[in-house]
Amino acid sequence: MKIRIISVFFFIFFCTPAFAQKNIDPTPIDVQNARKLREKYPKDDVAIMESREVISFDLNKSDGKVTVSNITNEELVNINHRADIRKYEFYDNESEIESFSLKYRNDRTTPFAIKDEMYKDKDLFYMDARVKYMTIDFPVQGYSYNYQVKKKYNDVKYFTSLYFNDEFPVLKKEFLITVPEWLTVELKEFNFEGCNIKKTKSVDPATKATVYKYTMENVPAHFDEENAPGRSYLYPHILVIAKSFKNKDNQVTLFNSTADLYKWYKSLIGMMQDDPSVFKDKVAELTATAKTDEEKIKNIYYWVQDNIRYIAFEDGIAGFKPDESNNVFSKRYGDCKGMGNLIKQMLTVAGFDARLTWIGTKHIAYDYTTPSLAVDNHMICTLFYKGKKYFLDGTEKFNSFGEYAERIQNKEVMIENGDQFLIEKVPSVSSEFNKEIFKANLKIVDGKLQGTCSKSFAGESRSQLLHIMNSLKSDKKDEALERYLSKSDKNIKVQNIKSSDLKNRDQKLTMDYEVAVENRVSDFDNDMYIDLEYMNEYKNFELKDRKTDYEFDYKTNYESNVSLAIPAGYKVTKMPENLAINENNFAVDVKFIQTGNEISYKKSFVFKNGVIKANEVEKWNAFVKNLQETYNQQIILSKQ
Repeated sequence: MKIRIISVFFFIFFCTPAFAQKNIDPTPIDVQNARKLREKYPKDDVAIMESREVISFDLNKSDGKVTVSNITNEELVNINHRADIRKYEFYDNESEIESFSLKYRNDRTTPFAIKDEMYKDKDLFYMDARVKYMTIDFPVQGYSYNYQVKKKYNDVKYFTSLYFNDEFPVLKKEFLITVPEWLTVELKEFNFEGCNIKKTKSVDPATKATVYKYTMENVPAHFDEENAPGRSYLYPHILVIAKSFKNKDNQVTLFNSTADLYKWYKSLIGMMQDDPSVFKDKVAELTATAKTDEEKIKNIYYWVQDNIRYIAFEDGIAGFKPDESNNVFSKRYGDCKGMGNLIKQMLTVAGFDARLTWIGTKHIAYDYTTPSLAVDNHMICTLFYKGKKYFLDGTEKFNSFGEYAERIQNKEVMIENGDQFLIEKVPSVSSEFNKEIFKANLKIVDGKLQGTCSKSFAGESRSQLLHIMNSLKSDKKDEALERYLSKSDKNIKVQNIKSSDLKNRDQKLTMDYEVAVENRVSDFDNDMYIDLEYMNEYKNFELKDRKTDYEFDYKTNYESNVSLAIPAGYKVTKMPENLAINENNFAVDVKFIQTGNEISYKKSFVFKNGVIKANEVEKWNAFVKNLQETYNQQIILSKQ
């Protein structure tokens, strides 16, 4: 009996898998093709041989909403020696995943566990998004699986875009979109130039539905690069805009125009039940001692910045509907919509004309000529004051009244205006507005560079530093300032720091301090060698293998002026060479000047538009190498 049990055990665990593995191993041709693909895509472990998405529309007669079915089929191939990946699909309260499967090439279902859980994001306090996923093991090169997911959107307005690119390279990508006769849909194409995308359009004679087919071959994977533009700037995609549909004899308008988009937004605002009495006393307190209306506005605006914690919140309709101002005030936290609404309501209580405002940050390529929920991702408040419009963003900590973050500058806004709306643009500023200046007056004392320094910050350079400093505990601020000013270099000692008010966002931020720098001066015989460069700005800022634009947080303008007193009895015998570059988006100037008994070392870094374009990266990297050489040069002083 024991022998028989062992035999059955052996058969189950050794013979059954052998049967299950039949006809799934890669052929020699599969392996050869995988090797060629690995040469073509050396940074990728997996390629998608073919990805086909079939999109169709239906009408849910019970609630009168247009639904969307999106079925994706993909063939996944391992092009490396071994690979482990995750395949996943997101869904939320407005969508559902009807099936999610992975099969061997012989059509048998794989044993990989499918998990379904709430999606967690460090920037989101709560969101209704869930993710269904599985971890997939590719044992050998050329191994393949067939992946399928069926997803349903319960309301067509939330089905916004179709992207050709994936996290893996795709050899052939196809979209098949069937639009029934009763539905009017616009397929708006973006970034198609140079992509060789084939498009066909036909009419099904039986159903009279219009069938659109888009095909693109050799689609590269997403660029995995920090500080890159939003994907709507980079990749070819289709915005799906459902304009209207016919339900029996009724023509129902969806997003046929920008006015329709605003009408839907306004309907969400109409659901709100604000109770300003909750914060009426706080508004009175904030405005009681103000001498001018502008001071009242600032007191309210800055109070929200300082006292309401920004926490993103996405949950079904709450992803678009602002929270009531009294809730945000009482809880002391809210998302951009809730904070914008609180600013509006508090200013209204104080007697000002303030309105909710929708905006798409610079992460999004679209404007309000496109009526889609994909157009905006942010909400602020617009104040109408003395014939001007001021855009107030409570999520931008320590932004001064009348100053705007780079991420919303020059972007269109939609401002509520009763049953109508206003379209305006947020003003843009030059890099000079954000200027940061460093000054140092140094002399040589006991083999050290020693003297006084000062730094000043304006615009976003100021607000960013103020935000960082005020996020620290009080007992850590002095220590953090020392580390910041010394760049955590043990050779640089900073002391006697005096700064301007670290809470005042209406004035330049200034810092004055004393510095002593070691290991920058050396003597040999009658010569003294000096490394005057100790801040090393942008020394290691090389953009290796960069494919996309590099975007800064803001338009940067940095100026450094270091003066060194020449010791008595010495003269300059060698000075480093000057260096300069001036491109469309950046300009750098490094120069050494002797005036009498003083050496002036001046540096200027200006990123005019807050970006280094992809076609400028090669020039920037070549310049950085020259900058490093300049930084490594020494000043030589010789005894007279």
